[in-house]
Amino acid sequence: MNLDAAAIATLADVSTATITTVLLKKGLRNIWLRGTIPLRKGQPRLVGPAFTLRFVPAREDLATPESWSSPRSTRGAIEDMPAGCIAVVDAMGITDAGIFGDILCARMRQRGVAALITDGVVRDLAGVLGTGLPVWCRGAAAPPSVAGLTFVAWQEPIACGGVAVFPDDVIVADDDGAVVIPAALLDHVLDHGPEQERLEAWIMREVEAGVPLPGLYPANAETKARYEAFKAGA
Repeated sequence: MNLDAAAIATLADVSTATITTVLLKKGLRNIWLRGTIPLRKGQPRLVGPAFTLRFVPAREDLATPESWSSPRSTRGAIEDMPAGCIAVVDAMGITDAGIFGDILCARMRQRGVAALITDGVVRDLAGVLGTGLPVWCRGAAAPPSVAGLTFVAWQEPIACGGVAVFPDDVIVADDDGAVVIPAALLDHVLDHGPEQERLEAWIMREVEAGVPLPGLYPANAETKARYEAFKAGA
């Protein structure tokens, strides 16, 4: 299944915590992008295809203010971003140079980009917040990107927060951070994620009713039978 409107609506009801559990059962342990913290509390859960950008360490002959006018620049990358994508930026965890500021984020918002995800930081914090672009990152810093980073490419495989991200992988971000769903496993998550959410919601009701955890979570055969009976009668 492609990441169509129905798939996005389904994933919007599946938490990143649940996604990590579903993919752990498939053997994937490294899908949570470290350092991707919501810049603003209360941001909605967002889903979209990854549009990747990559920085490398600053090199003085390349990381200059003049580089911002190059065809191979963050500006050029933003103009390639399709509406609905989530920009995922490999900033190598650098926290003393802001990769994007308010003007770039405003342009992304204008182009319909769903969110910015990075293991780095932004700058012009008040302005970035003012654009309304949802951002997950490590925080903010005043210096520009070229103070510590060289932009090199977009729409190539990257490492963000220690996780491999490929263009068009699916990104889901909420209060727990951002996770990547490999494109080849999207159907699996769509099939199993909602059911995991329903099961855990039922288990929570059981806990609130005073049921002890052993045999309940994880569910043993008796608990699974009670859950199936609950579903049948729902």
